[in-house]
Amino acid sequence: MATHGLVLFGHGARDVRWREPFERLAAKLRAARASAGGDGRVRLAFLELMEPDLPTAIGELVADGCDVITVVPVFFGQGGHIRKDLPELIQRCQEAQPAVQIRCAGAVGEDDAVLEAVAAYCLRQG
Repeated sequence: MATHGLVLFGHGARDVRWREPFERLAAKLRAARASAGGDGRVRLAFLELMEPDLPTAIGELVADGCDVITVVPVFFGQGGHIRKDLPELIQRCQEAQPAVQIRCAGAVGEDDAVLEAVAAYCLRQG
């Protein structure tokens, strides 16, 4: 049976407070996985300006025994970073970890359920 890790991939920023919602999201995912009988193999990774970067986060999950890793871009849309930079990064990570299956989800903002949640939030604002 595969051991599955999850990487939440964000852009990164100079202001350390920018990562707080990502940390809360990671904590929620760890708790949800634990309540479903899973484990806490969830990591954050950033494209720039923050650590860890994607190769480091994937390396940590591999060291934790993961042989399948899904990268979830926590971006609102499929801009240049998701269409160009992320596939190149994943290819480098795959070359460095050939025994591990690395998958990549679409940007979270492309999912209809996410858009519904954002629309509901906007409606609650007035």
